[in-house]
Amino acid sequence: MEQPKEVDIYRDTPLRFMGYTNEVGEAFRPLIHKNWVNLSYVAASLYVLADVRDKAVKMKNSLSAVDHSSSSVNKKVFIAGADTLLWQTLASILIPGYTINRLCAGNYYLLKKATKLPKPTRKYITTAVGLLCIPFIVHPIDEFTTYAMDNSVRKWYHKE
Repeated sequence: MEQPKEVDIYRDTPLRFMGYTNEVGEAFRPLIHKNWVNLSYVAASLYVLADVRDKAVKMKNSLSAVDHSSSSVNKKVFIAGADTLLWQTLASILIPGYTINRLCAGNYYLLKKATKLPKPTRKYITTAVGLLCIPFIVHPIDEFTTYAMDNSVRKWYHKE
């Protein structure tokens, strides 16, 4: 009988959306002060660091039952944490933050050039478009980040 796959609360549950708090901030950028947008990046960064800690602790615990040298354990724990930090930074902060920022900026620009809507209305529409796009970009960005890392940096540090 096959063992059920362990659920990763940071990647396989709705908690994953905590990594996208900065995208919510980016979507609201036209309506709120930039300090609130910056605070949304702090929240997303805390989520990233929580996942890094989770993966490093799990790696350390999985290796503690096996007889390994201290340097080997430390190296594997470091790699697990660094891999998670890179993956989460790309998949939760940089790529989606840039995506939503540019999508909102483009939307606002088009509304300004193509319509005679008042400025407040354009801002609200832009925010709504940004928020509505978030659920649709999570999975593709996660998949792309995994693919890109599997075919680049992970080849370097997973060599035996």
